[in-house]
Amino acid sequence: MKLKIRTGFGYDVHQLQEGLDFWLGGIKIPHTHGALGHSDADVLIHVICDALLGAANMRDIGFHFSDKDPKYKGIDSKILLKEVIQLLTNEGYEIGNIDSTICLQEPKVNPHIPTMKTCLAEVMGIPEEDISIKATTTEHLGFVGKKEGVAAFATVLIQKQ
Repeated sequence: MKLKIRTGFGYDVHQLQEGLDFWLGGIKIPHTHGALGHSDADVLIHVICDALLGAANMRDIGFHFSDKDPKYKGIDSKILLKEVIQLLTNEGYEIGNIDSTICLQEPKVNPHIPTMKTCLAEVMGIPEEDISIKATTTEHLGFVGKKEGVAAFATVLIQKQ
């Protein structure tokens, strides 16, 4: 029997703005600035969604959840991720693993990674050991280094059941 394995990649950025809640990896992180976006602007969940959709050749998050559609205004990105998982399940895919990197000057993300992994594993119905979350700064370079925004990358492996 031939095993059907596919990979996907996701990338996203969001501007940081004072006074907004900062959602990352499905959890609210205390900070003076939060990400600006049509939904809750959870950049980590957005890149995971894009990577999963791309791996399954199902376009991207903007195609499925348009920022022009008012029903997605302020939506919890965990809801979007659940819908992406359902789309993949309907096509017979299961997640092998997820590897992600968050680029953020501050706040420090590392103390929150275990909680993010627990949250994401629960939303996706996969073991925490199949989710890697790393964090880095840009050494004060670019929009991330100037604390103007947050970026994230993700790669995923999926397989047909």
